[in-house]
Amino acid sequence: MSSKFPRRALISVSDKSGLGPFVQGLVELGFEILSTGGTSRFLKEQGVNVIDVSSYTEFPEIMEGRVKTLHPRIHGAILGRPDLPGDAAAIEAHGIIPFELVVVNLYPFAQTIAKPDVTTDEAIENIDIGGPSMVRSAAKNHAYVGIVTRPEQYDRVLGQLREGELSLAFRRELAGAAFEMTATYDRMISDWFTELTSEDSANELPPKLNVSLTRAASLRYGENPHQRAAFYTEPNPSPGSLAAAKQLHGKELSYNNLLDLDAALCIARDFSDPAAVVIKHNNPCGCAIGDTLAAAFDKAYEGDPVSAFGSIIGFNRPVDVATAERLCEPGRFIEAIIAPFFETDAITMLQTKPKWKNNVRLLECTGWDNTSGLGLDYRRVTGGLLVQDRDDQPEPEAEWKVVTERQPTAAELIDLKFGWKVCKHVKSNAIVLVSGGMVVGVGAGQMSRLDSSYIAAHKAGERSQGSVVCSDAFFPFRDGIDEAAKAGVRAAIQPGGSRNDEEVIAACNEHGIAMIFTGRRHFKH
Repeated sequence: MSSKFPRRALISVSDKSGLGPFVQGLVELGFEILSTGGTSRFLKEQGVNVIDVSSYTEFPEIMEGRVKTLHPRIHGAILGRPDLPGDAAAIEAHGIIPFELVVVNLYPFAQTIAKPDVTTDEAIENIDIGGPSMVRSAAKNHAYVGIVTRPEQYDRVLGQLREGELSLAFRRELAGAAFEMTATYDRMISDWFTELTSEDSANELPPKLNVSLTRAASLRYGENPHQRAAFYTEPNPSPGSLAAAKQLHGKELSYNNLLDLDAALCIARDFSDPAAVVIKHNNPCGCAIGDTLAAAFDKAYEGDPVSAFGSIIGFNRPVDVATAERLCEPGRFIEAIIAPFFETDAITMLQTKPKWKNNVRLLECTGWDNTSGLGLDYRRVTGGLLVQDRDDQPEPEAEWKVVTERQPTAAELIDLKFGWKVCKHVKSNAIVLVSGGMVVGVGAGQMSRLDSSYIAAHKAGERSQGSVVCSDAFFPFRDGIDEAAKAGVRAAIQPGGSRNDEEVIAACNEHGIAMIFTGRRHFKH
């Protein structure tokens, strides 16, 4: 910036995190501060001498603040190139003082539309106009102007300014971040309007899908050491999502940890009773409900203690000392735990008692029950993206039908309902055996449903006697029921809908097995 002009910064932000100390640092470096509206009031309360934009432009804010920075003296001060004769003449003729720094972030549109009771008018009023205009202008003219759009940039900006001025490389970096911010912002607004104006939004997904994600963490590697990996998150992720969880302790998370933690989170929150789930390779090898969280964990871990070594644990209640004591028992090794909350003494125990105390990752997801905004389910394929609704809708239990001669007992019905919730989270073909509110055997991801039945029965052993069987899709033949009967199964739940349903029902009647048709399939490929 030419020394003939005073050092000036234009500041207009919605997110005022860290703004006070940052601006004080600018003032100490000799900057004059121009601002408007709420930012101006905030800075004056911080003791900063602020020049109001309206006094500089000699034009008042109008239309309830909708128009305040859209003025030639503002954008001329941002876009001007003082070393070009034409620009220099315009700057002098119109009394423009160029900005060295523009600090702008935008109205909180994402937070506004995430509110359950937001109105259309409220959403529209939170569409920023002047902010993106200033950001884009400053980013375009980054050869002369530094554009600052995030509080995380403040320290680096001050550091370079204290050494003289912002380097061109840094100004280019800031400009790139600025254009990404406005692009993300515009995509959010476009998506909102698409949903708002869709003629049949309940039955059809949007014709165009824009996905904007921010890298939250660089991971050591992906599923295998030779694969690069990173964790990207949505803007303002749902409080009930893994992206919103806070790591309290332990080593950095791996790619596979994150996959398994998400599986644990999704399963555990499906239950209203105290519940624990043990995840291995994205499948539950154990899951249970109990009168207490500790009791639920004991049952879940005993579902398959061999597979549970090196597992991920999910809870739907705060982890208390009693549960932490169970987690720390000798012979157990746990990679990570996710829960709504950890009691202080429980954290201390997990950090000090077991051999794996320094490594175990503890994640707290305080917005456990808030699943609004989880959005659509994406699956990458080569050259495209498969998109669907999440399989998280309430089960229509009123539509369930008992199709056999024998009705399930009250105890069997409890286990059937519990197992059906677990089954939808198991990779297809999925067979889950349940007894006494705990998973005793799982057959997952097999090419044949009969193979899954064999595996589930083998895992359960003697515990399969008197158990119930849950199948994510229909039994295509009676062989699956015959296998269940050999294992001592007394009741079954499945969607129904096979052309061989009558054959399967007849097999159940022969073996004295009660069976429910749910009418809803839960494939998880």
